[in-house]
Amino acid sequence: MNNSAEHTLSKVPEVTLIFWMIKIAATTLGETGGDAVSMSMNLGYLIGTAIFGAVFLIAVLAQIMAKSFHPFLYWATIIATTTVGTTLADFADRSLGIGYAGGSTLLFALLMGSLVVWHRSQGSVSIATVSTPKVEMFYWITIMFSQTLGTALGDWTADTAGLGYGGGALIFSTLLGLVAAAYYWTSISRTVLFWAAFILTRPLGAVVGDFLDKPMNAGGLALNRYSASAVLMAIMITCILLFRQRAGKA
Repeated sequence: MNNSAEHTLSKVPEVTLIFWMIKIAATTLGETGGDAVSMSMNLGYLIGTAIFGAVFLIAVLAQIMAKSFHPFLYWATIIATTTVGTTLADFADRSLGIGYAGGSTLLFALLMGSLVVWHRSQGSVSIATVSTPKVEMFYWITIMFSQTLGTALGDWTADTAGLGYGGGALIFSTLLGLVAAAYYWTSISRTVLFWAAFILTRPLGAVVGDFLDKPMNAGGLALNRYSASAVLMAIMITCILLFRQRAGKA
């Protein structure tokens, strides 16, 4: 029947190597882009969060209203979640005075709460089910919390733990490697492994983004945030144009 055919594809891309490559570029762009607005433009974390929060709401609304998967719309919405995640995490960690540990704990609780409510409501948190407005709303709220948590974890690892940006990148890359190994050589739930990888790509992007734009005396390369963001955006657009992405099967 036609109704069944309409729901055979989800509105998110099939999870492939290209998906993860673009995701890491997007999370790194979120860090440099968020810092460009809150720091380089001197607007502060709260105003930056308000700006990116509005963009996030518009992007999610457009994504939900779309009838099918559109690569550029999907990744624009991902960028919106990661930029608002950057400024929101920085606001929670620094402006609220709860520190990286407090911010990470709060955001982890919000992320787990989102997944629990989603699972209780729909019976699954698999991205294969993302084909209705209600599930999409759960999906994007969960992603926004995961992006925000990832920013806080990246900053906590690089700064408070004293590992620096290189050490932080090594840790999160190693953890992602372990998740990949578990995918190929264990029977652990693919849904659990997906969300673990999705969360871990954000702190990896956070430390790489900080490495690119932070001052040299802080361990960074001191690159211009606008230029770094433009290069990352170009990489994403090139990947989207060169590698055809299909909608995942629902």
